[in-house]
Amino acid sequence: MNKGRAWQAGDTIGIVAPSSPGDLELLPKAIAKVEELGFKVKVGETCRQTYGGYLAGTPQLRAAELNAMFADDQVDGILCLRGGYGAPQILPLLDYDCIAQNPKLFVGYSDITALHTVFGQDANLATLHGPMASSCLARGLDDWSMSYLLRALTEPEPLGEMINPPEEEVICMVDGQASGPIVGGNLALVAALMGTPYELDTRGKLLFLEDIDEEPYRIDRMLTQLALGGLFDDCAGVILGTWTNCEPKKREGFSVWDVFQNIVVPYQKPMIWNIQIGHGAINMALPFGVHATLDATSGVLTIEESVTV
Repeated sequence: MNKGRAWQAGDTIGIVAPSSPGDLELLPKAIAKVEELGFKVKVGETCRQTYGGYLAGTPQLRAAELNAMFADDQVDGILCLRGGYGAPQILPLLDYDCIAQNPKLFVGYSDITALHTVFGQDANLATLHGPMASSCLARGLDDWSMSYLLRALTEPEPLGEMINPPEEEVICMVDGQASGPIVGGNLALVAALMGTPYELDTRGKLLFLEDIDEEPYRIDRMLTQLALGGLFDDCAGVILGTWTNCEPKKREGFSVWDVFQNIVVPYQKPMIWNIQIGHGAINMALPFGVHATLDATSGVLTIEESVTV
């Protein structure tokens, strides 16, 4: 994999909004929080743009800005402002050769799943699924998540065992062990890319999934789509993060746990439940594209390779 350099004090971090617009009142606080960590900030034009009410600028602007951040020798890393909606729109407009030739640590989650996918598959770039500038840092990131984020950003060493807070148990859903690079992210985005040139390749990979504000029947629909597309046949193991506000709203019936039991457990791939990564109160940084080992029987995920150099 191509890897960016670990961030150091004084490095310049580009903040971009590849999806939805950010809260302009939060932007100064987001910048200040990144600066408090010891970094300089280059704020992208998209961070102050709104297009159509739900996009941070036109697809052309968002793609051009992201291409420019990778090409800019003065920018040492790239941090997304927030997720939301819109990242898939820019996938055909990105310069994957430029991104591969200028590897930088790229950080974000949620809608940013689309970018993690294409950066890994089309630019061979290792990336970081992790907290963002406005939606996380500006609003106050908990100490547990901050510890994982800073280690992943600044220490060119493997994160090792991903350990939940004491009150959150990792549960084994299917026994066994599996190894490989981690891919995936937000379930809705993985499903949205199915049938496109950017569909997630899970062959020999550990598939990580999480989501927010999706009722069980909607999760069922998306998991069924992934199953019909062969993603669970192909993957080596499954890592399930947090499922925030995903309870049934108007009807009794299956829970999210039940849906995974019905659709994914039959594939008998080593699988764990409730690692604290996603849209929950805790969001540990998770490297994508680097080697990891899942011991589902013991409920242990170990990151064995650094995401940076």
